[in-house]
Amino acid sequence: MDTRQPDHSLSSADRALEAGILELLASRAATSSICPSDAARAVGGADWRGLMEAARQAARRLVEAGEVEVTQGGAVVDPASAKGPIRIRRAR
Repeated sequence: MDTRQPDHSLSSADRALEAGILELLASRAATSSICPSDAARAVGGADWRGLMEAARQAARRLVEAGEVEVTQGGAVVDPASAKGPIRIRRAR
């Protein structure tokens, strides 16, 4: 259950990306991961590319909340310093 307080500085797209990440993960096997582009596509449709950095930021917020982990090459990494492709999975 999400116990975070709402951040009123977040845009509706930011909130939609966070929700999209969690929904995509919930619809997959517990061991599965997603790419930030999956959430960006779900929220942005044809204009998803412009949401890529926002999707990575949404993943960072969810990491801080303890809901997800960010990985590279299967290893958990700090999303603030991760460069290049990342994956998002449920927190273990």
